[in-house]
Amino acid sequence: MYEINITNLEFSAVIGILDFERKAPQRVRVDLALTYEDKKDYVDYAKVVEDVKSLMIKERYFLIEDALDEVIEFLSGKYPVIKSIKLTISKPDILSDCEVGVTKLKKF
Repeated sequence: MYEINITNLEFSAVIGILDFERKAPQRVRVDLALTYEDKKDYVDYAKVVEDVKSLMIKERYFLIEDALDEVIEFLSGKYPVIKSIKLTISKPDILSDCEVGVTKLKKF
């Protein structure tokens, strides 16, 4: 079993239910671990990074949980060799004294 780890991927996207969060993109951080079984059927991590960024920038999510579900569904559909995905999406600037994030683990 192989595991790809993508950490501290940062870009701006719209995620949130508050009025100010809906008006302008905010900085988000993505940490992603995915597993696959055989190196012959490897997953191109550069494409995964671009897929995650493109999808999250295009959509305007109300909840982090919505983004988690959609990204995981998209990646598992595009890369059927994936056996599990652990995805964390954080909003580092939403509160002044901490970073807030939500994690989901999905096994296939």
